[in-house]
This record gives sequence, C-alpha cells and structure tokens, in this order.
Amino acid sequence: MKRARAAAPGKIILFGEHAVVHGQPAVAVPLFAVQATATAEPAAPGSGLTVYAPDISQTLHAGTAASDDPYYDALIYPLDVALDALHLPAPDLTLTVHSTIPVASGLGSGAALAAALMRVLSQAYERPLTNDALNPLVYEVEKHHHGTPSGIDNTVIVYEQPVFFMRGHSPKAFTIARPFTLLVADTGHPSPTHIAVSEVRRLYESGPHRIAAVFTRIGEIAQAARQSIESGRIEALGPLMDENHALLRQLTVSSEALDRLCQAARDAGAAGAKLSGGGRGGNMIAWVDPDQAQVVADALRRAGAVRVIQTTVRQGG
Repeated sequence: MKRARAAAPGKIILFGEHAVVHGQPAVAVPLFAVQATATAEPAAPGSGLTVYAPDISQTLHAGTAASDDPYYDALIYPLDVALDALHLPAPDLTLTVHSTIPVASGLGSGAALAAALMRVLSQAYERPLTNDALNPLVYEVEKHHHGTPSGIDNTVIVYEQPVFFMRGHSPKAFTIARPFTLLVADTGHPSPTHIAVSEVRRLYESGPHRIAAVFTRIGEIAQAARQSIESGRIEALGPLMDENHALLRQLTVSSEALDRLCQAARDAGAAGAKLSGGGRGGNMIAWVDPDQAQVVADALRRAGAVRVIQTTVRQGG
C-alpha cells in the first residue's frame, strides 16, 4: 500500500433535471468551487480499512458497522463496491475524507464522495481506476442511494467536464464558446432526490400524455441551451432557465423557498433563474452578468439563501 490523495468536484445541472430520467437530454457542468477530497495512509498490519471523516466526527471500520447506518452507506459502501470490482481484499489502510459540497442539495455530494474514495483506494493499491472504469462503479453507489438515478451526477463528476447527457447513450463533452457566470444559492432545506424522482414517476403514471409533453419540452430546452453555449449565444440562457423552472413547477418539484429565491434573483437583475437538481429544496441557479453578481447575491441572501456560491463556467473548469 502507498500514500495517495484524490479529489472530485461537485456538479450543477443547468437544464434537464427529472426529464433526463425519462429519456430526455440534460446539460450539466462540474462545480470546482466545492469538492470532496480523500487521502490514504498505510496502517498497521491487521488494523483493517478505516475511514475518518472529521467534518462529521465519524470514524468507521469496514465490516463492523450496520449496513443501514447512513454514514456506513456513504463512506464504506463505495469502498466495498470498488474492492469487489478490483477483486481485492480490504487493505490495512486509513482514509481521511473532507467535503465542502453541501449534503442533499443537488450538487452531487454523494457521487463526489464516492468518486474520491474509490480513486484514492485504487491509487493506494497501485491499481488506479480509469474514468471509464470508475464511472459505472460510482453509478452503482448512486443506484444504492437514489433508486433510479439519471446517471448524470456520476458522469459529470468522474469526467470533470461539461456534459450533454442522455440516458442510454455515451456522455458527450461539449465546447463552451464564451464563459458565463452563475450564482448557486442554497435554500438550506435538504433536497430528497430519491423521493422527488419517485413522485415524478408516479405523476407520469397518473397522466402520461400530459407529463410526457412536459418532459419533451424540457428536453428541447436542454438541446437549445447546448446550442447556445456552443455558439457563444449565452444571452439565450436566461429565458431558457425561466421556462425550465416553470416546467419543473408543473412536475411539483419546486418549493416556496426555491420560487422565492428565483424571483429575488430576477428582481435583482439576473437574466434567468431555476432550481437545480432534485428540487423540493436544495439549490437554485441564476445566470448573471459578472458586474451584477454581487447585487444579485446580496438579494438572494436577503431572500433567505443560507449560502451563495459564485462560479464561472468555462472550458476546462
């Protein structure tokens, strides 16, 4: 075993959430302003595999905790998946993890943590996983956590590049012709992704023709957004965000807090705003002119945002 370090960024879905689970495209980008990191240190023979998470005051030992423990699920289960895929026994190793990605907020915290843990474990074993090998393993963790995830979180986070994604197809990296600025505002309420995904599925089953039309339009918006980003016509993104948010409201995945923050951003000068991720809580995003970013960020805080992250979306992160 050797010392190792690995990291994985968060992610933002720009367009297409929920519809992507039902066969429509989505556009997402990595969020490098926040990340999960993991370090590996060889441990004494016979000590086993230990994960230390000082941010949440947890120390876990592989094989000794109840499998339904949420901390065990988040910190040990990804390692079990990786070891099984690599056909390796649990090593004598201590992993230390940190994350600045807010939990249950639609920024990919679970996928990023799994990616960082699997990467550092494989590097410590000197059997580093390629991105193509890592991606399906992180997706297995996502399925364990969320039931029927779209696959977009693991894809963007593992490959660390902007992605146009359609379920059942290989992810397609795309070019960002002109950088643009986003604000990511946290409602402070957890985003129960698996619950929202299940309830949208039930909504679809109760009225398939009506909801299929909503999915289709969301997919068309994602296509238009990709074309706008690739051509440098980023001024089109604002109206597309507003329409996408209205459609997500029809899918019942917005909330009073998300709607309030979106309206506050628009009133303060944002060109467009929408929820991002599973909804019912978590984060919203606003497309802003860089000169207006501080004004809009202040307005979001006054409207109740507990955290506002400013990020520039550009080629290469």
